Amino acid sequence: MANREVRQQVYDHRLRDLVHQTGDIGIATAAGVPRSTAAGWLRRDLQPVVSVDVVDMTESDLRAEVAKLRRRTRTLSTVVALLVAVLRVSDRRTPRLDLSDRTTRARLLRAADRARKVLPTSAVLKILGISPSRYNVWVRADQGCALPNETACPRSTPTQLTPDEVRVIHTMVTSDRYRHVPTGRLAVLAQRLGKVFASPTTWYRLVRDHEWRRPRSRQHPASPTGGVRAKAPDEVWHIDTSAVRLVDGRKVWLHAVIDNFSRRILAWRVAERFEIANAVAILEEAVGNAVSADERPTLMADGGVENFNGEVDAVVGNGLLSRVRALVDVRFSNSMIESWWSTLKHQWLFLHRLETVAAVRRYVEFYVAEYNATIPHAAFSGQTPDEIYFGRGEGIAAKLEAGKQAARARRLKVNRGTWCERCWDLPGSVMQGVAA
Repeated sequence: MANREVRQQVYDHRLRDLVHQTGDIGIATAAGVPRSTAAGWLRRDLQPVVSVDVVDMTESDLRAEVAKLRRRTRTLSTVVALLVAVLRVSDRRTPRLDLSDRTTRARLLRAADRARKVLPTSAVLKILGISPSRYNVWVRADQGCALPNETACPRSTPTQLTPDEVRVIHTMVTSDRYRHVPTGRLAVLAQRLGKVFASPTTWYRLVRDHEWRRPRSRQHPASPTGGVRAKAPDEVWHIDTSAVRLVDGRKVWLHAVIDNFSRRILAWRVAERFEIANAVAILEEAVGNAVSADERPTLMADGGVENFNGEVDAVVGNGLLSRVRALVDVRFSNSMIESWWSTLKHQWLFLHRLETVAAVRRYVEFYVAEYNATIPHAAFSGQTPDEIYFGRGEGIAAKLEAGKQAARARRLKVNRGTWCERCWDLPGSVMQGVAA
């Protein structure tokens, strides 16, 4: 007797999913499904099913689906075209675009015009990485205007100033009548006079773009900017007093004398209180340690009470030094020592928590030693203030120049001896010459 082929019954997946979702196997048994089979559907998880939904779609649904897919394809093609345009105009060595190049701007504008037929302008500009304001400026510049003296078409930018308003602004800016009025306030004054109603920013832009010059040629002599310069050590000294605050708010007073020729700190003090005796003490110390014993230094000081008092007058009266008042007796300022205060504070003291007077004194002592003996001064071709003051810096500049030339020679030798395959393939390569 031949074996009969047993075929397994196959059920619709939607019926199985319905039983699994509702938990009611009666729905399946009513359709002729064995109860054990339906119970097995509940115990097992749902399995993914691949079906052909096109069979259930009408012709109109199919047409709508095709149209949707075509729109999506057109959108993706447009995005790819924009990215290709950006890639073609970009520099391979850097991800940034050279937006100042006219050719680059023209290519991006053409790509944007084609893409705007499919995508919104905002999306196109976002893909290209261009702001709307920049794009509008490019479009206006590309379109131009055939009217004279118009940088942009008045129809496309109707809020721009008229030529008559620009002429009025030019007249007021360059007129002697208003040369005492600042440009920003002149813009407001023009509004009050009813001539031109434009913001100060617009005035500044026009002055910058047209390179207009206010009639303000200075007649009064300007203050000297070079400052006094000594020709030898101990010829001119500067004295000054400054202050710093501790973390608890207390003041600490700093006194110093600096030599004009060498920029060397000759004497200094850190004190808890502002006392005239501190200025006298550092002057006596500087006079006692001066290398030019026969010289009578000229002391430049400001008009503070610490510099002009009976005790300092006695030091000056003894003939140890002469004294002048900055910007009063002479036309020069006391800026050299004031500049040193700024350097001391911002490059050293303020890098620490100044909690006690002893800490400030310790920090100042370290910095003065470093400043005088270790740190080269830019005005002395690599020499330190100590080397200039004591005359020990001869040969330093020549030594540094020789070291620079030797380093350059070593650098050339190393770099010229380093090459790769690309160097070999370059036209006129040094390596090809060596091989030949």
